[in-house]
Amino acid sequence: MAESRYDVVVIGSGIVGLAAAREILTRRPGTRLAVLEKEPEIARHQTGHNSGVIHTGIYYAPGSLKAQLCVTGSRELYGFCERHAIPTERCGKLIVALDESELPALGDLHRRGVANGVEGLEVVGPERIRELEPHAAGLRAIWSPATGIVDFGRVAAAMAQEIRAAGADILTGREVTRVEERGAEVRISTARGVVIAGRVLACAGLHADRVARRSGAPAEPRIVPFRGDYWQLRPERRHLARNLIYPVPDPRFPFLGVHVTRRIEDGAVWLGPNAVLAFAREGYRRRDVDLRDLAETLTNPGFLRLAGGYLRTGLAEMYRDVSKRAFVAACRRFLPELTADDVIPGPSGVRAQCLSSSGKLVDDFVFDVQSARVMHVRNAPSPAATSSLAIARAVVDRFEAAG
Repeated sequence: MAESRYDVVVIGSGIVGLAAAREILTRRPGTRLAVLEKEPEIARHQTGHNSGVIHTGIYYAPGSLKAQLCVTGSRELYGFCERHAIPTERCGKLIVALDESELPALGDLHRRGVANGVEGLEVVGPERIRELEPHAAGLRAIWSPATGIVDFGRVAAAMAQEIRAAGADILTGREVTRVEERGAEVRISTARGVVIAGRVLACAGLHADRVARRSGAPAEPRIVPFRGDYWQLRPERRHLARNLIYPVPDPRFPFLGVHVTRRIEDGAVWLGPNAVLAFAREGYRRRDVDLRDLAETLTNPGFLRLAGGYLRTGLAEMYRDVSKRAFVAACRRFLPELTADDVIPGPSGVRAQCLSSSGKLVDDFVFDVQSARVMHVRNAPSPAATSSLAIARAVVDRFEAAG
């Protein structure tokens, strides 16, 4: 099979990989560029299973990459969608404190959001909560009017269209098995032959650590997959939630807790997700098991330390995953009228979460320059979709500086 040659190859066609490819082409028109994707279609995994929320940057530590890139990225995303006639809706979000014990954490969140430059934040009381969400409970809440919803699959498709219009290739069915630097070029072995590149930018999502290892980069930090399952309200009960309702999150974890999300495509209302260990990196069902994936996780010293430190929390999440009654009870805290009869099964997703060898969940985005010719996006979970255009700019800045 003949070898294909490019100036730049981007590995991965999730929204971050597509945004990075688009950014390179915008800066350097005429670049011979290809995006390699192992699946038959683009955006099949994290992007394609996204809840569709446009975050505004409330949650993230001031000065962190997540804070900087989410705030700027959300604004850019609204503009991108407007230019491409992709529907968005600034429906707003409530983050609700349900008792006195949660008020300090709510106050900390508000201070973070203000420090990060999030627009329009308000702290509201019970009357305003009921005005915004008549069926929600809450002692006090943060109202974020700029939070919105979008179909990220359509965003990814628009990015892919721009990439192809610029003369670049998106090559599907090209799982990367090896990345090898040889002098002035990089040889990328794929399931369908060798691709030669001047430089490589890997945005491999759920397989970011594996692609990194295949290029000779360090094994750490490793990816641990967490599955999140959703339920959804029956159509006749969708009035229970007008828009987005979130609890005050546990600051020990980079997950936002079970919440309510309205979908822009069909008006469906999702409840969830939980966060449990996935037994396969692409395991969207409870019965999906990949023995290699599971063995990698269970022999990962970092995961064993994490599991040992949060055993009770993990078991509670697993119980809520298999018990509809327990899941509904968690949601009833902020939607008191909810009953088990109101919900039906929904979709699921798998989050690629970096875990350090010490057993800590890596909270920020991680971008690693391996050499002058190879760079990796090692950790880009939520809010990566919201932040994708800003992430692309930050990554390509580093990519260009390294070369």
